[in-house]
Parts: sequence; C-alpha cells; structure tokens
Amino acid sequence: MRIIIIGCGKVGRALAQQLSEENHDIVIVDTQARKLAEFNEEVDAICVSGNGASIGVLEEAGVDVADVLIAVTGSDELNLLCCLVARKVSQCRTIARVRNPVYQKDISFIKESMGISMIINPEYTTAQEIAMLLKFPSAIQIDTFAGGNVQIVKFKLLPEFGMSGQPMYKLADRLPKVLICAVERDEMIAIPRGDFVLHDNDLISIVAAHEDCQRFFRDLGLSTRPVKNALIVGGGTLGYYLAQQLRESKIDVRIVERDRERCEILCEALPDVSVINGDGSDRKILLQSGFLSAQAIVSLTPIDEENIFLSQFAKDRTKAKLVTKVNRLAFDSIIQRLDIGSVVYPKYITADNILQYVRSQQNAVGGSVQTLCHILDNRAEALEFAVKPDSLVANMTLAQLSRRLKKDLLVCSINHDGNVIIPKGQDSIRPGDTVIIVTTQKGLQDINDILAR
Repeated sequence: MRIIIIGCGKVGRALAQQLSEENHDIVIVDTQARKLAEFNEEVDAICVSGNGASIGVLEEAGVDVADVLIAVTGSDELNLLCCLVARKVSQCRTIARVRNPVYQKDISFIKESMGISMIINPEYTTAQEIAMLLKFPSAIQIDTFAGGNVQIVKFKLLPEFGMSGQPMYKLADRLPKVLICAVERDEMIAIPRGDFVLHDNDLISIVAAHEDCQRFFRDLGLSTRPVKNALIVGGGTLGYYLAQQLRESKIDVRIVERDRERCEILCEALPDVSVINGDGSDRKILLQSGFLSAQAIVSLTPIDEENIFLSQFAKDRTKAKLVTKVNRLAFDSIIQRLDIGSVVYPKYITADNILQYVRSQQNAVGGSVQTLCHILDNRAEALEFAVKPDSLVANMTLAQLSRRLKKDLLVCSINHDGNVIIPKGQDSIRPGDTVIIVTTQKGLQDINDILAR
C-alpha cells in the first residue's frame, strides 16, 4: 500500500518505521526540512517538505495514487483539513489525530460529515487504558479483545504464588480457563510451550475471559477491586480525560497542577474533582495533597523524567497502584526494567490503533484484523483475527493447526458466538469465530498468515 503520513513527530516516526518494515511505500510530509533530513537517515521513505493541507504538496506526495493518508501533526485543525483536502482530490482513506476535548462529543459527526475513515484521540484512548488499570490494580498491563470479553493481563510472578520452578504442563490443573501466553525475564522474552519453566519475578501475560481472569487473580490472593481514590499529578488533556472517566466510576480524584490558569479551567470542567495548584515534584505539595493515603498515583506531567522520579518516590513510600506516562520512545527498554508500576506510552497506543486499521484494509474482503496491540516491551504482537468461510484455518482443530503454525506463535483464544474458549487439541476454529494470536512475528495481516508456507 502507498501511505502518506503528514507530521514527522514521535507518532509519525513510529508509524513510518513500523509501516516501512511491513513493506508499505511510505511518503512523509512535514514543514520542517531539518526533521525530514534526520528522519530520512532512519527509514526508507520519500520525504516531501511543505504544508500537508496544500493541494500542490499533496499532489507532490502522490495523493492521487495513495491508499491511505494519515495526519498526525500537532494541530487538530490542520489534521482535519489535510484529510478533507485529500478526500476532495483523491479516493484515499484518511485518518486524523484529534486531541482537543472540545471536539470529543462531536467526533462521530466530524468523521461522517468530512468523510474521514478514522479519528484517533491519543489522550482519550490512553485515559481509557489507565482507568482500566485502576479498576484492576494488580495488573501491570491490560489489553482487551472480543469487545471486552477477553483480556491479556500482565503481572509479576511472586514467590507466594508457588509457581516458580514449575514447567507449564504441570500447572494445567491450576489454570483450567487461563493460558500463559508470554513471559518476560530480564532481556529475554518467550512465547512459552509446555516444558517452559517459570521463575519468581518473571513478568507473566495471561489470556482469559474477563470473569476467569478475575477468578484467577483472586485465587492467587491478589486484589480485583477498583481503587477507591486516585491522585493525578499533571492536569493536562490526559489528566482531564482520566479524571472524568474515574469520576464516572465513582472513584475519588485529586489533581495536582502547577499552572494556575489550567487549575481554574479544570475546576470549572470537573466540579466534583479536587484540584490543587502546586508543583507535583515538590514533596511538601505532594504530602498536602494526600500522597500517602492515595490508593493510586498517576504521573502525567509533560516531563518524562519527572514522571519517572515521582513514581519511584511513590514506590519507596506507599503501596499505591502506580501509573507512569512516558512520551519519548528512545529509552523505553530501559524504562521497562524500572520498578515503577504500569508504564503507558500514548504514542504506542496511537500507533497501534492506526496500524490495526491499516492492516484490516490490506485484504480485498477487508476487516481481518479486529484488534492489535504490542506487548512484551513492543517486541511481540497480540492480534485478534476474524475467521471467514474461505480462511485456510476454518474448520481445523488446534491439533491439526499446531503442526502448520509459524515459529514463536501461539493460538491463545477462540471466541465462538460470545463463548470464550482457551483451546485444546480437539477444539476447532469455525467461520465467524475470532481468534487471538500472540507472536513475535511482525506484520501479520490475515489469519492465514499464521501458517508456515
């Protein structure tokens, strides 16, 4: 596919790199020639300098033969305008990043009236992910599939669980409706088989139906109840969306924000949220804000280092559920090794949603990729595929399928008419099912791609 990306920021770069690795033809447009020159050294892409809303610039980028145009500049209005102009002069599908809360209630209207294929709001989507973590605080990461009926949940294996030193096949009786689909240990990642041996402090990802996941955590003695209160440090757009969603779930919220004018806006927009005007990196301000009694502490300042230090400080002094926002992607592998709770990357979340859409458009029949997320420190993917009548895997049992699968790939779950199955040898995949796959193989676009050629 030929894909035009407008905006050479963090999201634009992450998208271009991933899509280039998947053998798409990439054209990237930005007004800053310096950024384009730096980027051109990293990724095989055509670079066009100019304003992406200009018809001349779009024609130079090849909009008339493009399949998809993705606008991810720092301006919502420019992104929408780029998509509108592209739709007027071509037949390509368009994707816009729109972040301002003013537009959130009108997203469906904007999308339909402007003919935009997809609108993504990074802050709103990230807030949804954080809110889910605060409702299930024992988890480090949660990804949902099958309309929320299936979850992949990451947690740390502790000595008191009594699972260390056990090969996977010996744990089958303890995990009747749960599947361990991935393990992280120091620098190693694994898609485990039956003889894989677990160690204490491994980071384990399990897949299960929502209710079975809750039951599994209760059996381990871990909390499955939502937090009762949360302290949010940083009252930007993400902090606003998160506070709004938590209050809808009856969770008490306090926000610490250093900008006084922003505090006044938050007080007006969120009348039932306590807003404290102060520097969240000031220990005195934190203590006055109820830092020590908070059940969850969420660090959302614009500065990554400040968020990391805040979470480390909280880790040493409280038992709160910690969530840390990180924007820069360059040192994510180092950050993942820090014990600072759940780390969220809005840029990755945005890129995953867009990649999911692009892959779903690859097939002429459309819609094979239902859900996509990166896991295991972005070194593996979890994908949900729809099974069509002509799919090569349709009506195959798992025993038959396992002999034909690519390496480092695991069939984790089958969703059949809303019934979630952790598959065993005689379970079969039927047309109309959705299937969840976890793999280190990148770029799968269709359920048939799981088969070795």
